[in-house]
Amino acid sequence: MKAKVAINGYGTIGKRVADAVSAQEDMEITGVVKTRPSFEARIAKEKGYQLYAAAKENIDDFRKSKLEISGTLDELLDEADIVIDATPGDTGEEYKKLYEKHGVKAIWQGGEEHELAGFSFNSEANYKDALGRDFARVVSCNTTGLVRVLYALDSAYGVKKARVTLMRRAADPNDIKTGPINALVPDPIKLPSHHGPDVNSILPHIDITTMAVKTSTTLMHLHALNTELKNKCSEDDITKLFGERPRIRLVSSRDRIKSTAEAMELAKDMGRPRGDMWENVVWKDSISIDKGELYFFQAIHQESDVVPENVDAIRALCGLEKDGMKSIKKTNEALGITAL
Repeated sequence: MKAKVAINGYGTIGKRVADAVSAQEDMEITGVVKTRPSFEARIAKEKGYQLYAAAKENIDDFRKSKLEISGTLDELLDEADIVIDATPGDTGEEYKKLYEKHGVKAIWQGGEEHELAGFSFNSEANYKDALGRDFARVVSCNTTGLVRVLYALDSAYGVKKARVTLMRRAADPNDIKTGPINALVPDPIKLPSHHGPDVNSILPHIDITTMAVKTSTTLMHLHALNTELKNKCSEDDITKLFGERPRIRLVSSRDRIKSTAEAMELAKDMGRPRGDMWENVVWKDSISIDKGELYFFQAIHQESDVVPENVDAIRALCGLEKDGMKSIKKTNEALGITAL
């Protein structure tokens, strides 16, 4: 039997998760929710998704736009086993009451606080701990990217400390409200940024400090990592380690991938839907060990790297697969995440 999945919030993340869920054999989309009519709502209908309004007061807007809806979120939740909440941050508390009322499981995104769900999820690091839970939170794109590499490093060599500088995109490509900025903005000015504590919600024993700068780009985030490991290793060891991880993609400047723009072009040339890059992009020629400390660069596609994590979280909460690595393999194969 397939898990019936509702998507509350069919925007940047929600629409990507909906398509990823539809590609899986053990789950299906019951319906997607929009607050108001939009091109995304029309595309959802064209794809065959049942469209629902967020609330009764939104119904007239859909009718005026001649967009047929199947009901409201309240009605959709009666048909679902689990809901992916991809609504704007800070709305989670109110929706949680609704999910509890209908007895459905729920997965929030990184815009909500850890305390809302009481459990923050990463496919490799704590899949087993998510089994059977009612609520979980998939951490943000940046935190997901950091946990992937730090979990790998800690499992293999032990992480003594990690110091990370994040160069963050200013907005998503389709965001005209905050748009590109003609500035470099310390974000926040007072350290640390929230990313380190967020990593600790999954890997509490890691000594990590993060700082972030908002930059004039919309394509990807870029991380510069400095990590001190407990056990000795070589640059080749790290390259091999990352090359074996299921959601880390090694690239090289020798292949003319020298920027986030070229990393995104790679995703397009690979035929990825929407040009998405679900994996961490790590420059293997940036992997350096200097005075016993490891340095490297990685790029994170903020629109998509949490998508496979959401799929695995559905499997864990619904008990569709008890083995985390088997779930990762199923998700990757369905999405086409393979090595070049």
